[in-house]
Amino acid sequence: MNKLELLRTFVRVSELSSFTLAGEQLGLPRSTVSEQIRALEELLGTRLLNRTTRRVQATQDGLQLYERSKELLARMDEIEGLFHSDKAALTGRLRVDLPTLMARRIILPNLPSFVDCHPGVELEISCTDRQVDLLREGFDCVLRIGTLSDLDLIARPLGQLVQINCASPEYLQRFGAPQSLADLHHHRLIHYVKNLGSRSPGFEYLQSGTLQVQPMAGAITVNSTEAYESACLAGLGLIQAPAAGLENYLQRGELVPLLPDFVPPPMPVSLLYARQQHLPPRLRAFMDWLAALLEPRLDPVAYGN
Repeated sequence: MNKLELLRTFVRVSELSSFTLAGEQLGLPRSTVSEQIRALEELLGTRLLNRTTRRVQATQDGLQLYERSKELLARMDEIEGLFHSDKAALTGRLRVDLPTLMARRIILPNLPSFVDCHPGVELEISCTDRQVDLLREGFDCVLRIGTLSDLDLIARPLGQLVQINCASPEYLQRFGAPQSLADLHHHRLIHYVKNLGSRSPGFEYLQSGTLQVQPMAGAITVNSTEAYESACLAGLGLIQAPAAGLENYLQRGELVPLLPDFVPPPMPVSLLYARQQHLPPRLRAFMDWLAALLEPRLDPVAYGN
């Protein structure tokens, strides 16, 4: 039995935590997937997966093999790519996580250009605002907006998103437009948090290059960017968000910019991927395409300044 195919099956099962889902994606019966995993365990002389009625989870040996297998398979892809001068010959699967609004408004509408150039690459796109675990959830790369905390990953900085303050005309008609920071005591902020139950610090702004925060009252807290925008359009309060994502609302007069001298700091945009000696050509091609797509939409100020 082909050992590389056994490893590919093992990697897919580990990522999906399911024999059935792995079989569906690989085009194999569940029984064949199970047989291949057993064959690999017998070959290596160790148990790789713990199986329950609800979940399949890698053992400690399985976790080690998963990391080594990803590296080995990436090297094989690179070797195969050495003999293909045609970029359209790139093959294999890519699992990518993207911020919801950026994916819907920018990346997915333009994705056909990548697919047309690389028809052999199979894309799995996750759209979420939560911070996924790239390694444990089996992502090849993640597009991240905001400060990075994944120190064990490689970060490719793409630029920054300039932020603004804004509110809807209906909100401003009811409460007036704030002209100074002192006026914010009479206004509401729509609070955005990654996890409900926590509390946002308040209204953020830069003063002499230093981040300042002013606590503000608010009637609603949300944990998704789409809900954040929708709440603002509904007149529930002020928001602080990247200007690039609000252009259409601003042009149509559905949102009004406020307090231009007290805006939050720009948000860094980065591509994250696992440390590996050999980057698969399909992953490099996708990241290069994504970087070129986003470049004209990002502030070119050097990342980290």
